[in-house]
Amino acid sequence: MTTTRPLDGIRIVEISSFVASPLCGLTLAQLGAEVIRVDPIGGASDVKRWPLTDGDNGAPVGNSIYWTGLNKGKKSVTADLRSPDGQALVQRLITESGPGGGILVTNSGGRDWMSHETLAALRADVVTLELLGGSDGSPAVDYTVNAGLGFPFITGPVDHDGVVNHVLPAWDVVCGLYAALAITAAVRKRDQTGAGSQIRLPLEDTALSIASTLGYLTEPQVNSQGRPATGNDVYGTYGSDFATADGGRFMIVALTRRHFRDLVEVTGTTDVVAALESALGADFSSETDRFTHRKVLNALFAGWFAEHSTADVEAALAGTSTLAQRYRSFDELVAEGTLATHPLFAELHQPGIGTYRAAGLPAAFDGETYFTGPAVELGSSELG
Repeated sequence: MTTTRPLDGIRIVEISSFVASPLCGLTLAQLGAEVIRVDPIGGASDVKRWPLTDGDNGAPVGNSIYWTGLNKGKKSVTADLRSPDGQALVQRLITESGPGGGILVTNSGGRDWMSHETLAALRADVVTLELLGGSDGSPAVDYTVNAGLGFPFITGPVDHDGVVNHVLPAWDVVCGLYAALAITAAVRKRDQTGAGSQIRLPLEDTALSIASTLGYLTEPQVNSQGRPATGNDVYGTYGSDFATADGGRFMIVALTRRHFRDLVEVTGTTDVVAALESALGADFSSETDRFTHRKVLNALFAGWFAEHSTADVEAALAGTSTLAQRYRSFDELVAEGTLATHPLFAELHQPGIGTYRAAGLPAAFDGETYFTGPAVELGSSELG
């Protein structure tokens, strides 16, 4: 395997906390960049963020699994960011770092001493990326952005009277990956033109952009009403969840005519489905009709799942094109050994946390998965 990575020779200074900005830095580190995270003395506000170690496997109690996960492979420097000396140190790290340096990623903007204008006066080709909350620069986090966007009204059971937040910080994740993309694009631009870039990336704009691209914000404009809640049914096609005889549960999706045909055949409902088509005047080769009549189809297929064990359902579906997956908890996924055999994971010894299998970059380059080393102790890096 090659030891050269796409961003070898690039240095990123990251002044950040929480999810989006550290995820940007982690992604760039996986791609080969030298990423130096700068924290205030004692750590930023996420240094003890949950989940924490509970001591069951020999690790000290109270270390942040979250912090180490997002800061693998980075160097760590602490400084008094309120003092002129600490600010000057950070400015030197950013601007006096050779041709591959001069790059700042931060969600702690609004400070004159590390503004783009100030840094550009010290290094003309500097690249700065500032992650903001609201579109207007006001404070916001994933959960507040999501609340104002509409998704909680269509998340959760259709008979639930109220809003449901998603548990994945989706906008933080998307924003962090957009940030990594923006930095690589800015480096490409600088290589071509010699010019730096000032990049502004609000979390709210990330969410609005994705919601627009996927049609959630377009529907109220062109159809006069927004998308309804559909619970676990997949919007606009056929997909739902089903319980088995022994308490298992599967998510089933039939996006194409072939998927649906195989589902009908495996459940032994060919004749009944044909009769339903005739009675309803429907054509189940059409996604629209499969979605429109999903409740009838759900009730029909549910009987087959309820009569079969989880193992029998897995075996039956394995021979079909129907998209299917058994619901598993995080505990089950780990206990089943999936991480032990998946090439995305490698053993990592993380001081203060323990030894576990950690994921690398999901994009494999020429068959190689890029991994980083562990997160280092806060403030422990010595820089040349």
